[in-house]
Amino acid sequence: MDFSRRADIKELLDEPGIPAQDIYRNMYELAVINSRLGGHSVTWSGFKQLAETNTELHVCEVGCGGGDNMKSIENRAEGRYRPIHFTGIDYNGDCIHIAQQLKWNSRTEFVTSDYKQVTFPHKPDIIFSSLFCHHFKEAELVGMFRWMYSNSRLGFFINDLHRHSMAYRSIRVLTKLFSRSYLVKNDAPLSVLRGFKKIELQQLLKQAGITHYTLRWKWAFRWLIVAKHEQ
Repeated sequence: MDFSRRADIKELLDEPGIPAQDIYRNMYELAVINSRLGGHSVTWSGFKQLAETNTELHVCEVGCGGGDNMKSIENRAEGRYRPIHFTGIDYNGDCIHIAQQLKWNSRTEFVTSDYKQVTFPHKPDIIFSSLFCHHFKEAELVGMFRWMYSNSRLGFFINDLHRHSMAYRSIRVLTKLFSRSYLVKNDAPLSVLRGFKKIELQQLLKQAGITHYTLRWKWAFRWLIVAKHEQ
């Protein structure tokens, strides 16, 4: 495999006409992967770096899928932060339906839409994405970073994949052994091939005009970008 450049192959989940029951299985297994392999911990780390404890927060996730990332924040934030208002955005209505079935303790709303078409009466405090950016080409990502920055009050964070041979081989073995979803078996290794090297993310942020940020490697083979608005 060539890990020197991002793969330019669409994931099956990005294709139209996927049966709802297959999407449900895919979302369930992705939530397990996020929980077991540290994805939710990376998301929590990004949230903590931006969150204010003395105000009621509005947190928006673009590409929210089955809602497990927002739910992980809600669970960990209970008793530590004031009430959080969540907004989940996803263009796939089946994903939104799955997210709506979770038991939410916070004020939560969902929008079935391309994120670029969404406008807010008041800016969310924090916008984030998890395993969403690797679905897009570089030119689209520059626009996404600008949108997340300009539409957030405190800033945004991104949790996404490090393109690495070990990550690729590991997820291929794990999904072959444990997955019952053809979508996960195909898309999880492909996601790694569509992931990022550090220099690529730095260049994209520079093109988007974002200079006030941190970019850190996290286990297991994740990048965490946290971009704060300068006070």
